[in-house]
Formats: sequence, structure tokens, C-alpha cells
Amino acid sequence: MTRASFVLAVGLVMLATPLVAQTATDVPPPTASGALPATQTPPQPTPTPPKPLSRVTIATAAGPIVLALEQEKAPITAANFLKYVDGKRLDGTVFYRTVKVQPGYGFIQFGTQNDPKRTLPPIAHEPTTKTGLTHSDGAISMAMASPGTARGDFFIIVGNTPGMDATATDPGYAVFGHVVEGMDVVRRIMDMPTSPTKGEGIMKGQMLEPTVPVKSARRATLSSSEPAK
Repeated sequence: MTRASFVLAVGLVMLATPLVAQTATDVPPPTASGALPATQTPPQPTPTPPKPLSRVTIATAAGPIVLALEQEKAPITAANFLKYVDGKRLDGTVFYRTVKVQPGYGFIQFGTQNDPKRTLPPIAHEPTTKTGLTHSDGAISMAMASPGTARGDFFIIVGNTPGMDATATDPGYAVFGHVVEGMDVVRRIMDMPTSPTKGEGIMKGQMLEPTVPVKSARRATLSSSEPAK
């Protein structure tokens, strides 16, 4: 799927071995630098377990959608979303837009729609070339008009769409998490009817009618090794 298809406004075994007594002559001498001889391998450090991702459940009128947020890879964008969650600024908003490019590909959009009572200041753009994330099936990303204008509107991708990622000449959009439960809900919303007249410019015909209310958005925790569903 290419960028041209989209236009956005915005995973003890112990062996019994005999002990052998070791004499002083068995002990290899240290090297001049004090390092272990080449025949010996220093102990390897214990791998640091992955930090848990923040999980957010969006309760919608069509069912729950559970997100895992990439706070380490996309700290600015994930923190921005959590400000909306913690401030309950998404409660009472709606999924208002669906873009159906072809069967199995598209996205749905929700957020504050620039409501001054809900919307926070814009944030810096975190391109996928910096975060290492991609617009894969279930990714959540920031809606924006241009880099540095993203605020309180978000979209969830259906179908792998790397054409939305940043390149050397295009800033792309800022992925900051992914759906771990509820893609059936996402697809159901994407296939809902739209108004033939609502929406301006390229968004005409993409506005959901009726919209899908967001009842609440709340935090939980999720191990970073938990697979998507």
C-alpha cells in the first residue's frame, strides 16, 4: 500500500559431573594487563528484561480497543496520548472518520477535533525513521496537517501501510503504538456507513454517520512481549 492511496489531514537442566581438584599449577597465569587469557571467556551480563508497555483500553460503543504504547521508542507522541487519557479528555469524543482504500486497507480516525476545551498544545513530530516503528496493521498514529501541528486526533491503520512511514524526503506520520486486542472492532468501525455530504474537501464522504462514541479511555499495563491479537 503506497502513500498515494492515503490522504490524511491531519512476541533447568543440571548435568552431574565429577569435580576435579585443581592444583596451583592448573591455574592459568594472568596476562600482563590483568585480563583473562584468551582461552577464558568473561561472564556475560544478565539480559535486562523488557520494560512493560503502557496499555490503554478505549471503550467504544462498538466494543473495546486495547492499545500498547511505545513510550521508549516514541516518548513524545506516546506521552501526549497519555495526557489525553489521564486527563479524561478522550471520554465523550467519537470515531468520526473512516477511509476505505480497498478491502482490508484503510484507517479510522478519532479524537478531540480541535475542541478548545479538550485539545492540548501541538507536539514535536517523531518520524518513523527516528522511532523505528511502522504503519503496520493495527498501528496507531498521529493525525496532523504538517510536522509540529499534531495535537489530539489519532488514527488506527488497517492493513500494512509502509507508505505512510517517513522517508528521506517526506516526514510521514508518527506511529506510537499498536492494537493488541480489538482489531475486529476497528474493522467493524471502518466498514460502517458514511455521510455522502459531510466533510470538506478530500474528507467529503469519509465522515461516519452515525459517529461511534468513545465512552472512556483508561490505562492498564502490558508486557512488551505480549503478541498482538
